Amino acid sequence: MINGRERSRSLLLFPQMSTDSQIQFIEGRLSDLLAGESGYFLVEIKINSGNNVKVFVDADQGASIDKLVQYNRALYKQIEGAGLFPDNNFSLEVSSPGLDEPLKMHRQYIKNKGRFLEVTEQDGTRREGKLLDITDRGIVLEEEKGKGRKKEVMTHSILFNHIKSARIQIKF
Repeated sequence: MINGRERSRSLLLFPQMSTDSQIQFIEGRLSDLLAGESGYFLVEIKINSGNNVKVFVDADQGASIDKLVQYNRALYKQIEGAGLFPDNNFSLEVSSPGLDEPLKMHRQYIKNKGRFLEVTEQDGTRREGKLLDITDRGIVLEEEKGKGRKKEVMTHSILFNHIKSARIQIKF
């Protein structure tokens, strides 16, 4: 999502086209590129005030760097050819979402089944645990508290509309 500050600055820089229109154009071009790739999908497109376009693409089996570079080159040419930004003054970054990016799509939850998540609910409740299951309506998280004999294992069913953010946690 684009915050208000980024959006208002962008509109001042691109009076002929709104940021939403630019994102829609880029989304359409990327959808065409991804159509031939069954495992790849678009997660998010961001445009900040410096005309830095960030495109997050993920894949069910992990996105390869070679594919992301291929998408970057093809998309760059299409944006440049369309004159989407004045004087073609923009930068483009196509990458997979990193661990610091929250999960945004149902497909990302499925991809990360069995991994540990930190989930913040809409009411501020934070839970950490192993992602056991994903349904159409939500997730099941297994949380462990305590150690040894005092170890307690709880499962939580959390509806998607109750999730404010969910991030992958690396456990060693």
